[in-house]
Amino acid sequence: MRRVLTFAVCGLIAASTTLFARQNSTVYKTGNGVSLPVVVKQVNPAYTNEAREQRIEGVVGLSCVVRPDGHVTDVTVTQSLDSVFGLDRQAVAAMEKWEFKPGTKDDTPVAVQISVQMNFTLK
Repeated sequence: MRRVLTFAVCGLIAASTTLFARQNSTVYKTGNGVSLPVVVKQVNPAYTNEAREQRIEGVVGLSCVVRPDGHVTDVTVTQSLDSVFGLDRQAVAAMEKWEFKPGTKDDTPVAVQISVQMNFTLK
């Protein structure tokens, strides 16, 4: 009987955890009471030697999700600059290191989708 009760309690905990995760998996866009996340740590992308030698300059457009804990996930390239010499990859790698004060909805931190442009300029 004790094993059955323990199994049932574990099942209820697992089910409630799954429901909680589903409720908190919503990704919002700014507006309608959802605030924009604020950057607290920004990491600039590095040039690859190959891209520098080719004198490639421009912008990589990125889309990502800022989670309720302020970390970045789901980074995708929306505007490619250079998929051959590595600048797109460098932009994604830099974006994954950014940290934010998360966006909120009803004063509660929520996941918010944002767009960012990474600039590559040779000096």
